Amino acid sequence: MTQHLSIDGNTIAYDVTGQGPLVVLAHGLGDSRHSYRFLAPALAAQGYRVANVDIRGCGDSSVGWDGYSRTAIAGDLVAVVRHLGGPAVIVGQSISGGAATIAAATAPDVITGVVELAPFTRKQSIDLGGLMRVKRFRAGYVQMAKVIMGGSVEGWKKYLDVAMPVKPADWHSELARIVAKLSEPGRMKAMQSMCKSSPADAGEQLPNVQCPVLVIEGSVDPDWADPRAEGERIIADLPAGLGELVVIEGAGHYPHVQMPDEVLALTLPFLARTLTRA
Repeated sequence: MTQHLSIDGNTIAYDVTGQGPLVVLAHGLGDSRHSYRFLAPALAAQGYRVANVDIRGCGDSSVGWDGYSRTAIAGDLVAVVRHLGGPAVIVGQSISGGAATIAAATAPDVITGVVELAPFTRKQSIDLGGLMRVKRFRAGYVQMAKVIMGGSVEGWKKYLDVAMPVKPADWHSELARIVAKLSEPGRMKAMQSMCKSSPADAGEQLPNVQCPVLVIEGSVDPDWADPRAEGERIIADLPAGLGELVVIEGAGHYPHVQMPDEVLALTLPFLARTLTRA
């Protein structure tokens, strides 16, 4: 059953399944908690209490928030953890990877680890050389520009086609669900605000993180010409010894959707190290 947490007059929707140490799942922009439809039940079956969150403006959470920065999303995630009773590990994808970084840096009492999936956690600069050299990077960049500038749902659909080079069996119905949700009043505007928000706030917090961080990148993620290099830069900005990088060959920007078994196999040992069972 979907639950709602009230924050500053708005609401965050989430589901909780399973029993055990707390794991909070946070999706990327333009998506919802349904993004974790494969990973959430698998984690619950392994003995974890899984809170699957719709970040602000997305899914069944409300629209009309004052802002959609990573710092704001991080505050929501920490509020969910405190409400449910931490400590917790946050699994954050894309924009929520950056938010998870901020949550860990600002709430070390309740965040004991972070898994970042294809995260936007550092200030980005325009990679002109990459745009010229790498076709998938150029294709993703063009479609995202259509979303940012014009709120194009078709642009988002074409971006997703590039970002998920191998589709799950339910992709036809899942894409229809995503499009229907984005067609609701205020959803696309919230997504555009997230697209325009700078990851610099997350990058500034990387040196302040005190817990272990697992970064998982997809080798063919269209958001970077060189996803491994982006992951390596994140690890380098963390305190020494805290970060670990894994690149999944053939995965795009949604490794947890495209290759959930591989993501689960990487996540379970990390959770065992960072969460204590009662």
